[in-house]
Amino acid sequence: MPPPSQLAIATSSLNRLVKEEASYHKELEQQQASIAKLEQGGGDENAEYTLRQERRAVEETKAIFPQLKLKIEDALSKLEQQLEQESQGDAENVAKAKEAVAAGKKALG
Repeated sequence: MPPPSQLAIATSSLNRLVKEEASYHKELEQQQASIAKLEQGGGDENAEYTLRQERRAVEETKAIFPQLKLKIEDALSKLEQQLEQESQGDAENVAKAKEAVAAGKKALG
C-alpha cells in the first residue's frame, strides 16, 4: 500500500482539528450545564468547592479556543496550498480535501 499523499495528510490533519474543536465546544456546554445545576441545587457541604472547580474547568476550556483557532487556520492554509498543487490528482482525495476546507471554514466562521 503506497504511503498517503501530502494532500491526504493535510486533509486528515484539518479534519482532526475540526473534530477536536467540536469536542471542546461540547465539553464546554456540559461544564456550563453542570455549573447551572450546582448553582440551583447547592445543598451539600462540598457544593461551593465543586462549583469553584467547575468554573476553573470552564475557564481552562475557554482558554484553549484561541490557540486551537490558530491551529485550524494554519492547517486550512496548508490544505488549500496542497489543493492548489494537486488539483489534478486523485479525484477522491481532492473531494475529501474540499470537504475538509469547507468544514474548516465553518469551524472558524
